[in-house]
Amino acid sequence: MHYRSFFLTAIILSPLILQCTVPPKMTFHQTKIIAHRGAWKAIGTSQNSVASLKEAIAKGYFGSETDVHLTADSQLVINHDATWGGLTVQKSTLAVLRKTKLSNGEELPLLSDFLKIIKKQNRTKLILEIKPSERGREWANATVRKIIDAVHQFKNQRRIIYISFDYEICKEILKLEPFANVQYLNGDKAPADLKKDRIKGADYHYSVFRKHPEWITQAKELGIDINAWTVDNSETMDWLLANNADYITTNEPELLFEEIKKSPTSQGWKMIWNDEFDYSGLPDSSKWGYETGGNGWGNNEKQYYSDADTNNAIVKDGVLSIIVRKEKRGNNEYTSARLTTKGKGDWKYGRIEVRAKLPAGRGLWPAIWMLNSDVDKVGWPDCGEIDIMEHVGFAPDSIFGTVHTKAFNHLIGTQKSGDIIIDHFYDRYHVFAMDWSPEKIEMFADGEKYFEFKNEHKTLAEWPFNSPFYLILNVAVGGNLGGKKGIDDSIFPATYKIDYVRVFQRE
Repeated sequence: MHYRSFFLTAIILSPLILQCTVPPKMTFHQTKIIAHRGAWKAIGTSQNSVASLKEAIAKGYFGSETDVHLTADSQLVINHDATWGGLTVQKSTLAVLRKTKLSNGEELPLLSDFLKIIKKQNRTKLILEIKPSERGREWANATVRKIIDAVHQFKNQRRIIYISFDYEICKEILKLEPFANVQYLNGDKAPADLKKDRIKGADYHYSVFRKHPEWITQAKELGIDINAWTVDNSETMDWLLANNADYITTNEPELLFEEIKKSPTSQGWKMIWNDEFDYSGLPDSSKWGYETGGNGWGNNEKQYYSDADTNNAIVKDGVLSIIVRKEKRGNNEYTSARLTTKGKGDWKYGRIEVRAKLPAGRGLWPAIWMLNSDVDKVGWPDCGEIDIMEHVGFAPDSIFGTVHTKAFNHLIGTQKSGDIIIDHFYDRYHVFAMDWSPEKIEMFADGEKYFEFKNEHKTLAEWPFNSPFYLILNVAVGGNLGGKKGIDDSIFPATYKIDYVRVFQRE
């Protein structure tokens, strides 16, 4: 299932893998693909078969995961479950087990069959999961000894990663093979515990890392590899890629390959700040503050922004919801929330990604935007403003991105802007992103660039974007732009849903 490579040269990478890597001088992180039980799904062959192993090698995947049992007559067979053909593998002989064929017609393979294949190449690791024994510790230890002997017989030590749900099996491997790459699967050990016992990887179900995101940081600091299994959907893949997982084990290696190519981490970005909203209640106060009040905000807006009120901003089921309601607060007829990272997350250059589902309705004005951290000293528009995404409800099929500066702003009609039409606008999440460097600002929707603003190296009036900025998420109601065609009061309450916010900078 995962794994630190012993081969650091390009010889281990096939042409397929090289397509998604970077020029040789770049050294940023590249997550490696582990094909779960071989690459079987796309070609319709059997799991844990010779054919699935050969396909994983042909595709150039970093690893092919497989499962090993010891039969009653001391044969090492490849099979996931404790049973095969209705028989308990560890209590049956090979001859009896082989009476039942794999779905592709192969005989139940032996470990030696796999070791012969792996020996002929140097680009794909064999990830050997040693199954816990139903016959006690002595049987488990005998299984470990026979596997290590077989690996040595074929001189495959550098092509093998050992994994197990049984912690004692992991430690037994290291007694016999002190320099082996051993990974633990069960998910109940912190990285410090693994480090103490010389286990090199936390090879856990992805839900473990969701529950313990601090283990990702701890593992990186301790030099413990991170692998997650079994990851078959793009959203979880993207989260793991953003967190620089060393390996991902999947039944969908083709999908993972495409997600790796799209991931910011494969383009030289490293995530430095994020909120995945994996908690409940108010937004995390260490990351988010509130701008409050109902003063029209310079745009004749009609809402009152509340302060730390779950009526208007609440995290639940992995999503931040900003809820706009028709209710009086002071002189305002609507309430909403305006969340900001000011003083908690301020960045100079980088990539901002927000995955969000926008609220529908005439009069709404949701946005993702940034202001200079010195706005209170410098004033607007001199400080600069970056509108990563804005949407107005009376234009239900489009979003726009804008920059405002002293020289370019809407008060004098010189603002710089771009827009894009998006399908399935309100019933699907979309990823809105901005890449910001000393030379230009680019904005994207689902990977498609829709606006670019270049630094012409004139004065601060044209380019005030060499200072830290902070992020704002809000929904306004009405105003000079949002209310241009009125407000439809039948749409309330309206909800702006944010799945995650991620900030990257160049490695």
